[in-house]
Amino acid sequence: MVQPTRRPTRLQEVQMSEIMKGYRVQGKLRAPKKHEGVRVCVEKDCVTRLSSYNKRDYCFAHAPTRFPRLRGRVAPEA
Repeated sequence: MVQPTRRPTRLQEVQMSEIMKGYRVQGKLRAPKKHEGVRVCVEKDCVTRLSSYNKRDYCFAHAPTRFPRLRGRVAPEA
């Protein structure tokens, strides 16, 4: 036996519309920074062309390993 689908109540419809409410972006949007000219990876014998939006000097394959700090603070070196 197939159960009939129930329509949401008026209370559920109001709550959903409140959840989906959004706001228009205010102010001017800043353009992304671009680097001029054709740039390639600085690693020897690498010819990978870098994006004009990539601020790094290395391609992904040759970039030095960086470990993000996940919690806490950086201890000052004494």
